[in-house]
Amino acid sequence: MSNTTSGPQSIQSVATSQTDIGGAFTGAVIKLIEAGAPVQAVINYYGEDDKTFTGYYVLEGSPIRTARDLIGKKVAVNTLGAHHEAVITTFLKNSGLSPDEIKQVQLVVVPPNETEQALRKKQVEAGTLGGVLQDRALAEGGVRALFTDVGVIGGPFDAGQYVIRKDFLSANPDTSRKLVTGIAKAIEWERSTPRGEVIAKFEQIIAQRGRNESSEALKYWKSVGVASPGSRIQDKDFTRWTDYLTSAGIINGELDLPKLYTNEFNGLAAGTGPSHGTSASPGTTPNDTKGQP
Repeated sequence: MSNTTSGPQSIQSVATSQTDIGGAFTGAVIKLIEAGAPVQAVINYYGEDDKTFTGYYVLEGSPIRTARDLIGKKVAVNTLGAHHEAVITTFLKNSGLSPDEIKQVQLVVVPPNETEQALRKKQVEAGTLGGVLQDRALAEGGVRALFTDVGVIGGPFDAGQYVIRKDFLSANPDTSRKLVTGIAKAIEWERSTPRGEVIAKFEQIIAQRGRNESSEALKYWKSVGVASPGSRIQDKDFTRWTDYLTSAGIINGELDLPKLYTNEFNGLAAGTGPSHGTSASPGTTPNDTKGQP
């Protein structure tokens, strides 16, 4: 796994065998699989709640107050065809804008680290901010949220999944199970552990791996964000985006959910409902997965 400029690029790297696991917004996962990529979602890895969310910000004195005010305006996003575009499109549609009016809202790709500056310099009229970048902008002042993804979609909700190639899952079922279950354990540990202890663990990890990284941003960590117990993937994680995906021409008709995801390799998801997808190792039972990562 490697860091890339966006979720769509991350999972494309998996599909082309450059990496073995990558993560992206659910809509991007659907788009890739619908295009024929031999990958499958195996676990939810990020989500939004009342503490961890993405906001769509304007300057404090901006005349933009409603969705209709965004017509003809520029909105900064980190990439096209992913989380931010889906939420913005949903917000505009829910606010009564027509497809032609929605097309007049200009989405501009701006690196996340430069979004606040682009907004303050009025290079864009609105900008997408989350995490530490959001906190820093709010601390500086002079910006306000026009809307948030949690407010538009309703939260908390899971928004993205890690994917692995099907041939890897089939050839390495035990390794896949250890990897996916380990991720689920780590997420549950973050969810159930006091915030100070989580931050301390992050600081320890950063110090031990010796990559000359700054731990300054860790003070802004608030919550794990993932909504589902055990990071289990559910049908609604995919179907909530059906209207957006249909309007964008990404899908035509019902989603083939078993093709999109499986909980087979997530030991923390076992026994909590049916699991989609074909098991790479029929008849096996996930190992006991209680405990911390």
